[in-house]
Amino acid sequence: MDEPKSSGKPFDISKREVWEAWERVKANKGAPGVDGCSIEDFEKDLKNNLYKIWSAPSRAGGGQGSGKVV
Repeated sequence: MDEPKSSGKPFDISKREVWEAWERVKANKGAPGVDGCSIEDFEKDLKNNLYKIWSAPSRAGGGQGSGKVV
């Protein structure tokens, strides 16, 4: 996975870290999140959903805890 040179985010989260976190959640058969999205639903648009998670801190104003994507 390519890494951006500068994302403009208040802290750096690599796409690889997001991917590895996804793999752990999937392996643990994670429960639906606050948005009610199941693993199966999330996988239907995996690439876009992972991108939303990776880019959420910058889109949501950069505050920690503001990464919820619904």
